[in-house]
Amino acid sequence: MIIHSVNLETVCGYTSRLPEHRAPEFAFAGRSNVGKSTLINALMNRKSYARVSGKPGKTQTINYYNINNGFYLVDLPGYGFARAGTALKEQWGTMIENYLHGSAAIRAVFLLIDIRHDPSDNDIMMFDWIVHSGFTPVIIATKADKLNRSQIPGAVKNIRGALSGRSQYGREVSLDIIPFSGMTKAGRDEIYEVMDELMAE
Repeated sequence: MIIHSVNLETVCGYTSRLPEHRAPEFAFAGRSNVGKSTLINALMNRKSYARVSGKPGKTQTINYYNINNGFYLVDLPGYGFARAGTALKEQWGTMIENYLHGSAAIRAVFLLIDIRHDPSDNDIMMFDWIVHSGFTPVIIATKADKLNRSQIPGAVKNIRGALSGRSQYGREVSLDIIPFSGMTKAGRDEIYEVMDELMAE
């Protein structure tokens, strides 16, 4: 995949109406500070187009990035930020739920999980939520550069063990898990391949 153009086309807040697109949408969900903006910048082949912050909880809107005038990367609000108030957390949850149920253009939902840790309760809740919405999430195991190469297979196995086969909503789920490094961009081509295959269908 070659990125020719990038445009932050739409920013939706809590009271905003979601845009209706015919072009495919690829959504990205993950807890605060999991490296979502870093991943999206890498996919857009831009250094800092999506705002990267050392402080978690900065993404409080749904951001639509128009790529090549052909598809969208959709940055969903980060979850699990402990210092956020209850009302704000409920707003984020409502925004994500409305998006998952309201957009007819979603081709895939990518769920980002820190490869260094087992999935948190919030990660598992989001995973179940995505499955309940009718999608099988593609797991992006972020921050792979923080581990030795020999540690990565075991970490991926732990994530798979925590999430695979969950049938809370009546269907078994098998997973694609892609380790990703924001430093080396390892894993980016694998994510591109997933998107290319889905757009070709």
